[in-house]
Amino acid sequence: MALTETAVRNAKPKDKAYKLSDSGGLYLFVTPAGGKLWRMKFRVSGKEKLLSFGGWPQVKLAIARKERDKAKESLASGTDPAREKQKIKLRAKVSAANTFGEIAQEFINKRRREGMSESTADKSEYYMSRMGSQIARMPVSEITAPDLLAVLRRIETKGNYETSRRVLQLAGRVFRYAIATARLVSDPSRDLRGALTAPRSKHYGAITDPKAAGELLRAIETYEGMGTTKIAMRLSAHVFVRPGELRHAEWADIDLDAGLWTIPAEKMKMRKAHHIPLSRQSVEVFQELMPLTGPAGYVFPSIRTRKRPMSENTVNAGLRRLGYTGDEMTAHGFRAMASTLLNESGKWTSDAIERALAHGDSDKVRAAYHRGAHWKERVEMAQWWSDYLDALRDGAAILSFPEQKHG
Repeated sequence: MALTETAVRNAKPKDKAYKLSDSGGLYLFVTPAGGKLWRMKFRVSGKEKLLSFGGWPQVKLAIARKERDKAKESLASGTDPAREKQKIKLRAKVSAANTFGEIAQEFINKRRREGMSESTADKSEYYMSRMGSQIARMPVSEITAPDLLAVLRRIETKGNYETSRRVLQLAGRVFRYAIATARLVSDPSRDLRGALTAPRSKHYGAITDPKAAGELLRAIETYEGMGTTKIAMRLSAHVFVRPGELRHAEWADIDLDAGLWTIPAEKMKMRKAHHIPLSRQSVEVFQELMPLTGPAGYVFPSIRTRKRPMSENTVNAGLRRLGYTGDEMTAHGFRAMASTLLNESGKWTSDAIERALAHGDSDKVRAAYHRGAHWKERVEMAQWWSDYLDALRDGAAILSFPEQKHG
């Protein structure tokens, strides 16, 4: 006789577990502790199997019957409902483990092993952090285009249109990686093309006037914040490397006796090792820093842990503290300052300046030639540049230049 909801409610526990049958193999299993569990017996290939549908009162009689009917439909189509239920649970478990945050970190770590520079990897982690913890904890398969758009809109409301665009680009790469590793079927970011506000092209703030450069150098000398920040700003002016290359500088890369800083390929934007001749002033700056952070590890470690480099905002924050806005001067602006003033001096070949800036050359044979052909000129240029900066800092209007341009 089929069960009723009243009969289920009134079922009392006994010394031993017992069953109350419904129909179609469905029954209520009552435990001595008072538990009431829905179960179903069925056969597959002559073998008796058991299926559980949860407990009463969370699962009412009507719901249990619907689950029984679904199981019977599966059996009629030749599918084992118990095995199918196990597959669903396993897929749910795998899906829960494959969160967007975990896959994003896995993707970035993979790119690190493939040669991604540390500065690029750090930026990637920063952009992923801008998506927030809610998206990071979501199974990647459950993220929809509206979920992603809501995150990007929050970034845009702060006027960070370029950041929003870069976050979308990187998210798309993570989604495509998830597809390639069989954890996602389609990329939700592809439906957002054209949805974001296009950022206006904006150049890095940079001082390129000699008099203003001298004022900046004098201001740096008066900096009263963190000592290493002051040194980082001073060194940025002399060596004009990319901010990420300065942040990730390690003492093992620097030979003060030879006056040479060698940046490994994996730390470079162009994935080619870069050799920097150090002027007497640059060597002195490194020697000043050695007792503070040397002789091993990062030249400019984080204030929180020596295992990581200083924040990418450190030099910019120092410039802001000196009163320079982002439109006036940035950490990247030291490169533009050097490029402009070195070219305007008329004393150095453009190829030597480009090599000093570590700009890429699409012609590999030409690039190899230039690395060797311009080294002597670059060594002389590095010392001239530091002398010129000292003269600007000290207020000199004219500095004697070499009589002939290097060829």
